[in-house]
Amino acid sequence: GISGLSIAHCLKYHYEIKVFEKSSKPGGLIKCDRIDGSLYHMVGGHVFNSKRQDVLDWFWNFFDKEKEFTKTIRNATIYLNKPIGYPIENHLYELEEQTMKNTIADLLCITKMDKNEPKNFEEFLKNRFGETLYNLYFKPYNEKIWKRDLTKVPLFWLEGKLPMPTVEEIIFNNFNEEKEMNMVHSSFYYPKQNGSQFLADRLSQNLDIVYNTEIKNISHSNNRQKWIINGEYESDFIIFAGNVKQLTDIIKNSINLNHFVNDIKGLEYHGTTSVFCEVEPNPYSWIYLPDKNHQSHRIINTGNFSETNNKKGIKTATIEFTDYIDTNTILENLKLIPFKPKYIAHTYTEYTYPIQNSNTRDIISKIKKTIEPEGLFLLGRFAEWEYYNMDAAMGAAIDLANKIIKC
Repeated sequence: GISGLSIAHCLKYHYEIKVFEKSSKPGGLIKCDRIDGSLYHMVGGHVFNSKRQDVLDWFWNFFDKEKEFTKTIRNATIYLNKPIGYPIENHLYELEEQTMKNTIADLLCITKMDKNEPKNFEEFLKNRFGETLYNLYFKPYNEKIWKRDLTKVPLFWLEGKLPMPTVEEIIFNNFNEEKEMNMVHSSFYYPKQNGSQFLADRLSQNLDIVYNTEIKNISHSNNRQKWIINGEYESDFIIFAGNVKQLTDIIKNSINLNHFVNDIKGLEYHGTTSVFCEVEPNPYSWIYLPDKNHQSHRIINTGNFSETNNKKGIKTATIEFTDYIDTNTILENLKLIPFKPKYIAHTYTEYTYPIQNSNTRDIISKIKKTIEPEGLFLLGRFAEWEYYNMDAAMGAAIDLANKIIKC
């Protein structure tokens, strides 16, 4: 995956690095496939930008920004019987008249409320945007994704992932019809050819990668000075970029993690059923779907990211469902989704979204403190149980590499 490829490059000038990949090609969650001439992002629709200058500098060392990428302004929409601009709070003027009036009344009430700190995601959304927008969009959309009561979703988990405007900013943005340009992917770079697989293929170059290899056992050498991987490969230290739920089985008794077993088993997550479709031509990049009549939560118009993603004469997209959806249910849902999607293929990926609670980060931090003195490090979305997008994963790799090099 992107975490393993990134840190391998960060460390390769300081150490001899070997990468083990279970699959036959690189990419992890950013892998793509060609189906009948169109490019299928098998999980999500991965694009690149970052607010970290060190990540930008590092990334562009591998690519020609001008020749190999296009830069695009994010054109997202929320489908509420018709397209409404995203984020919804900047586009109140596009709502039905009574809904707009109700939302304005909510915002006026918010300005008079006591400013108590919200305790959970539901309280945050209601206190920030009001009951009308909460019930119209935020509640149904987020319950589709997370399949849980929003009072059970902690706020820290969503830090940096949501716009957080004040009432004054909402009013100003509507008067001026301002677009949201503060989030990391308000504008983004996308490869002209082969999407995020192009990134993985380029980053796999000049690395020693052993493909089609599942890591089943990591153990100490007899003198505990080295690690032995699968009983064959010897290493001074290991960066584990897999799934932390598998860690105790892989290292067995080499490090005593018995007191973390129940915590690790209790880590929650969601998978994704990603459905590749032909869709009606439209101008959008992402289409968010709060409609309760079907189960999908968004359409990612990857066919709009680059014309080379489409077979000639059609537009393609991936339509996402949380967790496993069988083929018949997919086909029934597609009938209810806008832009007339026509089924091409689908993939179910069990682990796509880690779910944190109030003590998840503390658990992972304690595991790291236990294993790092032994030369074993965690990195990546499911190793660290962090909702990393691609640039955040690269940033975490840079940070860990700097830590290892200093040691």
